[in-house]
Amino acid sequence: MAEVILSPSLLSSDFSRLADELAALQNAGVSWVHLDVMDGAFVPNITFGPPVIQAMRKGSTLFFDTHLMIERPERYIEDFAKAGADLICVHAEATVHLERVCDMIAKTGKKVGVALNPATPAEAVKYLLPQLDLVLVMSVNPGFGGQSFIHFSLDKISELKTMIRTCGSKALIQVDGGVTPENCADIVGAGADVLVSGSAFFNFPPYAERLKTFQKACAS
Repeated sequence: MAEVILSPSLLSSDFSRLADELAALQNAGVSWVHLDVMDGAFVPNITFGPPVIQAMRKGSTLFFDTHLMIERPERYIEDFAKAGADLICVHAEATVHLERVCDMIAKTGKKVGVALNPATPAEAVKYLLPQLDLVLVMSVNPGFGGQSFIHFSLDKISELKTMIRTCGSKALIQVDGGVTPENCADIVGAGADVLVSGSAFFNFPPYAERLKTFQKACAS
């Protein structure tokens, strides 16, 4: 089995020193960082947009795992691609023409992801799986950090894994929300490839040690 990827959510970092936080993650051996983009409409919170990502990109070689929690994301695909996102993940619930948006992302040369809210069934991405690089299973309702993992997400992860294998897709399964060292073995066991962790990662420095804690827990 391939090694599980940990993508710390920058939402839980110290926003007053983002450049330092990105450098610390890279020095700790982290390869991905999860960027939560919120518009205050699709979710009840506002974070940052392309200008901040562009500024962060100048000083970091981390893989920018960019999660757009915004309405009608098709309006901004080009902006996020130009800003330096490596993967652009849009919500199935946020756009009317999901396949078209996925095609837009692919044409920018970026990796394509689709996120599913807790109540959205895996079936929503069934026909898109061959053209996706990642499916994000939200295991909390999006908008805020520090929430508890919704247990039925494990069933959705397992269902998606079966669907991916059946159609021959290479899409990774990412899980975001309430992911901790205490539950990550169950999440990986259900079929997850990429784990997003915010407060359960950033609140426990040094980051290199916390990364090892997650890796050890995932392997158990």
